Amino acid sequence: MALVQKEIQNNIGIITLDNPKKLNALSSEMVSDIIEALDDFSAQKLPVVILKAAVGAKVWSAGHDVKELPRKMRDPLSYYDSLERLLRAIEKYLGPVIAVVHGSVWGGACDLTMTCDMVIADDTASFAMTPAKMGVPYNLTGVLHFMNRLPLNIAKEMFFTASPLPAKRALEIGIINHLVPETELFDFALNIAKTIMSRSQLSVEVIKEQFRILSKAFPISPADFERVQGLRRKVYDSHDYEEAITAFLEKRPPKFNGK
Repeated sequence: MALVQKEIQNNIGIITLDNPKKLNALSSEMVSDIIEALDDFSAQKLPVVILKAAVGAKVWSAGHDVKELPRKMRDPLSYYDSLERLLRAIEKYLGPVIAVVHGSVWGGACDLTMTCDMVIADDTASFAMTPAKMGVPYNLTGVLHFMNRLPLNIAKEMFFTASPLPAKRALEIGIINHLVPETELFDFALNIAKTIMSRSQLSVEVIKEQFRILSKAFPISPADFERVQGLRRKVYDSHDYEEAITAFLEKRPPKFNGK
């Protein structure tokens, strides 16, 4: 059974996350289904894509599938990780990708919404960035997604506390573009997509690519990059990282010791 559904309405591509038993966790299988849908829509040159969860889902996505994270001694978010491949696919899609959010968004799924070009949500939405709960040293590109979208102090609060931000707060700080009633959510997003489609598609494509390139134009020396990678390895080689994953699988609170 497919973990996502795809359809086309009025030349708008729609991808629906549809694995409620796993809270739409971004497993490698689901990621592959999403990327396949994006590739299909790209081949058809669909100018806008909407990414949403199935109707009735209380969790938009629980984020990276924890069961697929390496237990220790390997970078959990390397360049070829499934989540990283998905984020690049969203960034490189030829037109805007709009996240339509009903329900809670956790961890890597929060990064996914940040990577989308726009976010339309209703009052049920909440956003939490949870790597500190899992002892995960988040990667450079992921941190940069938040720095590009939010004031630095807000991004730090999200990472340091791992606490969910309710929809109204998310609107105030810029995570959400538009906060609309639940009954109007999908139609509102469709109208935004139709407005974009009425503009020059060539212009929109080129401007999106400029945003992508410029958002990553932060120079860093080789020495600093290697230091960051060393710092991250210190975390994913640690007791805390292994303990967090073990505790998650055993359904108990983790016992961190800072080592």
